[in-house]
Amino acid sequence: MLHSPTDISVVAEDLAGMRSQAFGLAEYLALPSRFCAVRASGFLHRRLPSALWPRPLSALTEKPVPAADSLVLSVAGKGGAVGAALRQQGRAVVQIQNPRIRADRFDLVIANHHDEMEGPNVLLSRTALHGLTAAKLSEARGQWQDRLCHPERPLLAALVGGANGRFRFGREEAESLARRLAVASRQTGAALFVTTSRRTGEEATAILRAMVEEVGGTLWSGGTDNPYRGLIACADWLVVTADSVSMVSEAVASAAPVYVEPLPGRSRRIGLFLKTLEQAGRIRRFESEVAHWPVTPLDDTPVVAREMCDRLGLTNLFRADA
Repeated sequence: MLHSPTDISVVAEDLAGMRSQAFGLAEYLALPSRFCAVRASGFLHRRLPSALWPRPLSALTEKPVPAADSLVLSVAGKGGAVGAALRQQGRAVVQIQNPRIRADRFDLVIANHHDEMEGPNVLLSRTALHGLTAAKLSEARGQWQDRLCHPERPLLAALVGGANGRFRFGREEAESLARRLAVASRQTGAALFVTTSRRTGEEATAILRAMVEEVGGTLWSGGTDNPYRGLIACADWLVVTADSVSMVSEAVASAAPVYVEPLPGRSRRIGLFLKTLEQAGRIRRFESEVAHWPVTPLDDTPVVAREMCDRLGLTNLFRADA
């Protein structure tokens, strides 16, 4: 059991996905939170795996350094190396994602089933942690419904990622997805709205845009007024590319049936993640047809947050209304 902390310090690389997971978890605690960036700027930090860093705290270049009464949320391998070092100094540290070092170097580790971890201080989640709560989805629906929804047409939304170290998404993949989205739109009479990411690429984005315009839909590929949350909140069906655990996790928090677009490539972890959601009846593979089936929104973030508070003796700080 921990002494009651006064705030939360997120220790991680300055990446959107890591921020989303940590601050999504932090929202369920009635504490202010701040970000402390980890940057592998030194020679040894760049050359060595984070588990072998001789002075992990020197990678914590952003101030303030977590105070002694902070609850530290460290994320992934590099954040975990710093988090473990902070715990040696007496901080309370909860690690998010597999740290690639022993779990007993943290007060608690929150990982996914597809991380294939176990231990007395390990909590497992089916989805990636995120802050897309039911309240935020309701707020997004109110903001976007009039702009996204047609009175007499359902909404088919596609959240498109792109190539990474595990999957490919080029011309051939974009053409195939575009063709099948057009078929689904025509068969259902749905309005089509597609969002892309920085990883989608210019050629793939152009291919998708041409298809979307052909069926009278809309494509958003950057700029202000991002409709991402609105689409998740308002869509009658969601299609999400398989490259992003975070996007799929946020999509299944909605009330819409979610279809996953497989991409060429291989990732054991993402494969296990998708299998878990498929077995839960929450996702299906996207072919060229969409249908309604009974859906229960799936988000393990509040479940994990409550269990974390119970385990650490911080139940009085848990916010059920986040």
